[in-house]
Amino acid sequence: MSKTVELGLDTFGDITDGPDGKPLHAAQVIRNLVEEAALADDVGVDFIGVGEHHRADFAVASPEMVLAAIASRTTCIKLGSAVTVLSSDDPIRVFQRFSTLNAISNGRAEVILGRGSFIESFPLFGFDLNKYEELFNEKLDLFAALLTQESVTWSGTTRPPLKNQSVYPKIESGRLATWIGVGGTPQSVMRAAHYGMPIMLAIIGGDPRRFLPFADLYRRSLKEMGKPELPVGVHSHGFVGETDALAAETLFADYKRMRDKIGAERGWSPMTRTDFEREIEHGSLYVGSPETVARKIATTVRAFGAARFDMKYSAGPLSHDKMMHSIELYGSKVIPLVRDMLA
Repeated sequence: MSKTVELGLDTFGDITDGPDGKPLHAAQVIRNLVEEAALADDVGVDFIGVGEHHRADFAVASPEMVLAAIASRTTCIKLGSAVTVLSSDDPIRVFQRFSTLNAISNGRAEVILGRGSFIESFPLFGFDLNKYEELFNEKLDLFAALLTQESVTWSGTTRPPLKNQSVYPKIESGRLATWIGVGGTPQSVMRAAHYGMPIMLAIIGGDPRRFLPFADLYRRSLKEMGKPELPVGVHSHGFVGETDALAAETLFADYKRMRDKIGAERGWSPMTRTDFEREIEHGSLYVGSPETVARKIATTVRAFGAARFDMKYSAGPLSHDKMMHSIELYGSKVIPLVRDMLA
């Protein structure tokens, strides 16, 4: 496992505070994100994922554009979305954008397809939320057909049919790496198994072990369907500091602001410091010194047999400088420690 597990990072392009304590313009946040990804590549991080949102507290609405800029600044790191909201997009255009990114990056592009954690894209692009399930199911079915890179004949209820239609540009070698983001429903797991796509488990709170049944269901379903074993990944929030105490103190206020803002929209109670520390100790926050974070990641990777662990390193207004320091520690210290622990 130590030879195959990948250690990645992802971000939703959270609007961060500048040195004066005021929110930066989204344009500056995007430029900073490119710098963060370039550093991640320099320090040996395996993957960088960029989320898609359409609201004021996140800067990135077009991940592929940002990833293309990152491709020009990097050489090794894999480049993907976190996630692409397929329900409110066009599968053909998604494929074309990522096949173009794959060309620019010499084969480093990946796409993680999902429903997203917000619904702003539905009214923005004119989609009916009442067709939430139907939109994702049909569009995923079409996207899976596109991955064969053969002429596509397809019909459904959410768009006009296709008959012997070729889609360009094609992938230069192999096929486009495509994951499905799973938020914790058996239906999502079974869907990924049906299409033979790896799963990325979004574990953003609580004991990560509560997601083990989903990983087990996925592997069992693949076997029953006669499909080969496929990767299981885990995505969770985290932050690396010089010491446990310093990491927690640095992150808490910004993490709380982000969490409470989203929580207020969803009816959650405000997060206390006790809640925060409990999540670090027993939940899905990977916060602390390099040694502490590495031990927790290694434990999760072992439990899930995970092929990849991605840490969301951004947290609302958390500053660019603090994120850069966390990325440097993650690549230079956490990743080697995790590999040693899993050896």
